[in-house]
Amino acid sequence: APGLRNQTYFTLQGFSHLAALQVFLFQGILLMFLVTMAGNFLIIIVATTDPALHTPMYYFLKNLAFIEICFTLNIVPKMLVDLLLERKVISLSACALQLHFVIFFITSECFLLGAMAYDRYVAVCRPLHYVIMMNRRVCLHMAIACWIAGIPLSVGLTAWLFSYPFCGSKEIEHFFCDITPVLGLVCSDTYLFELLLFIATVIIILIPFILTAASYIQIIRTILQMPSAEGRRKAFFTCIAHLVVVTLFYCTTGVVHLKPKSSLLANSRKLVALSYTVVTPMLNPIIYSLRNKEVKHALRRTFGRR
Repeated sequence: APGLRNQTYFTLQGFSHLAALQVFLFQGILLMFLVTMAGNFLIIIVATTDPALHTPMYYFLKNLAFIEICFTLNIVPKMLVDLLLERKVISLSACALQLHFVIFFITSECFLLGAMAYDRYVAVCRPLHYVIMMNRRVCLHMAIACWIAGIPLSVGLTAWLFSYPFCGSKEIEHFFCDITPVLGLVCSDTYLFELLLFIATVIIILIPFILTAASYIQIIRTILQMPSAEGRRKAFFTCIAHLVVVTLFYCTTGVVHLKPKSSLLANSRKLVALSYTVVTPMLNPIIYSLRNKEVKHALRRTFGRR
């Protein structure tokens, strides 16, 4: 493409509109980054080493934790460096690579959240068939499918977007290379790209979200029929906590990605994106696992011996 020959780098605007808060933002994001890394690595360690956690639920949690680690490492270290530097430059190839991994990990996470909801549905609604329906082979195939699902979309969309010619402006109004701000720099007509992007986004966000919602409607109906009030209370608490994270993730990614050239202001988009790139990966270990008694006991068994 003619635009690529002259365009070797972009400038990420990041949070330059909040110049007075750069140090505060750096400290806050660094703290959340460290909590995210520690929490997700802990989940992987205890779910791998403790035999009591060798169940489908924790197998999927390990996969989710690994996705969160990779997704965070793809965006946050570069953002932290940029918060301290005057010139926030990213090369065209690095920008394309970052965008590729953003699409890949978001797609995989969407489908994995759907798989986790299905696992909870089988556990609560069909407990007698759980061991057969969610055996090791089924879980492995589901996890592989979730990871593979992100490959064709991330490769195809990234290659297509970066084949377009870019205009004179090199300034990306965001803190990382995402589809919407990069698309805003394209000179030619992108109608077909936006149409197929919209269809792809509906598939990767709405379909897993509908499956997750349907699973939880069935779970809640089953919980309401439980005879024990204490059992109902615990199950509801777990469901609500899970749904908060799922809803936060789907709604924020949906707002940003369902309308590529939407009227959403650049600064508003940054704040929404900050929630699913920094806040949600930090909350996931806390809400999904670290408030769970099984995980607490596993942590004591794993680290208490040492």
